[in-house]
Amino acid sequence: MIIQSTIDSIFEAARVEEVIGEFVLLKKSGSNFKGLSPFSDEKSPSFMVSPVKQIWKDFSSGKGGNVVSFLMEHEHYTYPEALKYLAKKYNIEIEETQLDDEQKQALNERESMYVVSEYAKDYFHDILLNNEQGKAIGLSYFKERGYREETIKKFQLGYALNEWEAFTKTALDKGYELQFLEKTGLTIVKETKQFDRFKGRVLFPIHSMSGRVLGFGGRILNMTEKAAKYLNSPASEIYDKSKVLYGIYYAKQAIAKENNCFLVEGYTDVITLHQAGVENVVASSGTALTSDQIRLIKRLTPNITVLFDGDAAGIRASMRGIDLILEQGMNVRVLTFPDGDDPDSYAKKVSSEELAIYLSEKPQDFIKFKIAILLDDAKSDPVKKADLVRDIIHSISVIPDRIQREIYVKECAYLMDISEEVLFSNLAQQIAKAGQDRSGQRYQEAKQMEVVKKQQHQELPKVNQLEKYEKEIIKILLLYGNKKAEFIDWIEETDNVGNTKLTKEVYENIVAQEIYLNLQEDEIIFTNPLFQKLYGVIINQFNVKQEIDIQLLSQHEDVTIAEVTSHILMDEEKYQLSDWESQNIIVKPKEAHIIKLVNDVVLNLRRVLIAEKINEIVTIIKDNKPEREQLEEIMNYTQLRRLLFDRLNRVV
Repeated sequence: MIIQSTIDSIFEAARVEEVIGEFVLLKKSGSNFKGLSPFSDEKSPSFMVSPVKQIWKDFSSGKGGNVVSFLMEHEHYTYPEALKYLAKKYNIEIEETQLDDEQKQALNERESMYVVSEYAKDYFHDILLNNEQGKAIGLSYFKERGYREETIKKFQLGYALNEWEAFTKTALDKGYELQFLEKTGLTIVKETKQFDRFKGRVLFPIHSMSGRVLGFGGRILNMTEKAAKYLNSPASEIYDKSKVLYGIYYAKQAIAKENNCFLVEGYTDVITLHQAGVENVVASSGTALTSDQIRLIKRLTPNITVLFDGDAAGIRASMRGIDLILEQGMNVRVLTFPDGDDPDSYAKKVSSEELAIYLSEKPQDFIKFKIAILLDDAKSDPVKKADLVRDIIHSISVIPDRIQREIYVKECAYLMDISEEVLFSNLAQQIAKAGQDRSGQRYQEAKQMEVVKKQQHQELPKVNQLEKYEKEIIKILLLYGNKKAEFIDWIEETDNVGNTKLTKEVYENIVAQEIYLNLQEDEIIFTNPLFQKLYGVIINQFNVKQEIDIQLLSQHEDVTIAEVTSHILMDEEKYQLSDWESQNIIVKPKEAHIIKLVNDVVLNLRRVLIAEKINEIVTIIKDNKPEREQLEEIMNYTQLRRLLFDRLNRVV
C-alpha cells in the first residue's frame, strides 16, 4: 500500500485542470474551466473543473470528485493505480508498504491484463533493440522506413521473435499467468499447446489516452508466409478497437493546443508525421471509423482534418467516416496528397517546413471535396449527377446545427448549379426519413412555430424536506464555514399580562461554530447517513484545527466523503456553464447573505423537525382518546412552530 505521506505529496503536486486537460478540451470560464462531458455524448458543455477547489463535476452524468476520482472514472483505474499515474506524471517517488497475500489476491482480472500487456510491451521493445534477431529483422525494418532511434523509443515499437513460444515461455518463467496471457490475446492456447500470436512480427503498442497498453498491432515481415499482413490483438476486457485511436496518448496535448486533429489510417502514418513535427495526429488503425473514436477526439477539439491517401477508390470507401464526424457536430476538412502519396510517403518526400505549409494551406471544406471527387464519376450523366446531389444532401442532413446546414445547402446549390428550393426540399425529406428511422415518427423540423402541447399533469415526487436542509447545512459549512459574521438572536420575553415578544440581539461568531452550537442545542442528528458522516468529519476537523480544510475533505481517503464534498461545491459553480457574464447578467454571490442563509437553514430544519414531531403525536392519538400530556405537547410544539415562522417572516 502507498504510504500516507506519499499520497499527500501526490495530491499537493497534482493540478486537476492539468490532468483533466489531457483528456478533455477545457476552456476558461470565470475562475473555473468548462468543457464537453467525457462520460456522455453532448453538444453543450456540462463538465466543469475548479482549479481553486481542485475538484470537478460532470453535470450531465452526475459524476464528480477530485483528480484521483477522475482517473478512476475515466480510465477505470483503481485508487492505487490513479495515485501511481499521478506520481509518475509529477516525478514523485512512490513509497509503499509490502502487500500481503490477501491484498495481492484482491488485484482484479482487468488489472492483471494491464500488467501482462505492459510487460509484453517492454519485452518486445527490448527484443527489438537488444536481441540479434530483433536488431537484424525488426530494427532494420524500422530504420529502412526512416525512423530515428528516439522515434522508435518514443512509440515503444517492438519485435516478436519468429519462434512459436519464445514470448509465452519467458512470460510464464517470469511468473505471469497463462490465463491472462490468453485473455489479452498475446498467447493462443489450443488444448495442451500454447504459442505466440505475434510470432515474427514488428509490433506497435496501442495505448489508451492515459498511456496504458491496451493491445498490439503486428505487421508480418516475411511475406512468403500464408498469414495476414496486419494482425491486431483480439477484443478483450481492456481492448476494443472500435473505441481506441492509435497515437491518442502521444497526440492529446498537441490536439488541444492546435485545436485540430489530423486523422489518418495507419500506424506508420502517425509515426512518420510525429517524426516530422506534426504531433496532433491519430489513426483509426485500418478499421472503419466509429462514433466512439470520434467522441475521443471531440473531447479535445471540435475540429478534424481527414488526411486521405491518393487512391480515389479508397477515398470513396472512406466517405462514410465523414458523415459520422458530421453527426457528432464537428467541423470537418479533408486533404489529399499529390502523385498518389499517402501521409507517410509524402512526409518523407518533403521537408518538415514544406509539410507544415501543405497541411495548413491545402485542406478543403468537405462539400467542395466530396463534389470534386464524386462529380468526376457523374460527368454528364444526369442520373448519376442526381444521385450525387442526394449523397451530398444526405451528408448535410446529419449535421445537428441548422444554421450550418443552411449554409452548406446554399454552397452546394452554387457549386452544383441547382436551385436552393430543390435542395432544401430534398433536405427536409431526408431529415424526415431519418426521424422515422430513429423513432417511428416524422421529424417535424419544418414546423418551426408548432404549438407545443401541454403535457398531462404528473404528480411530482415528494421532496424530502429534512434531507434538503441537511444538504444546505453541509453546503454552507463547506463554502462559508470559516468566515466570521454578525448573527442575530431573538430573545423571547414575556410581559406582565403573559404576552411574548422577540427582542433582537447582535453578536459575532464563526459560521461553523454558529451552526454547530445551534444543532447541539437541539441535539439534532441528520437523517441522511452520508450527510451525518460528512457533518461529523467537518465538525471534528473544525474542533481540532479551528478551521475547515476543503482540500482535505475533497481528497479524503473515504471516497464517498470526497465525492459528496466535490458534488456540493461544484453545484455552486453550475451557473458558470450558462456564461451569464457574456450576456451582461451579474449573478450575485450568496456570500453576501451569509447571516440569512445560516438563520434560515437552521430555523427551517427545526421547523420541519417540529412538524414531523406533531404529525407523529397526531398519528399515535388518531384512533385513541388523547391524553392531557399529549395535547399539551402538541400545543407547546405548535407555539414553538409559530415562533419559528415569525422569525422566518412567514405566515402560519
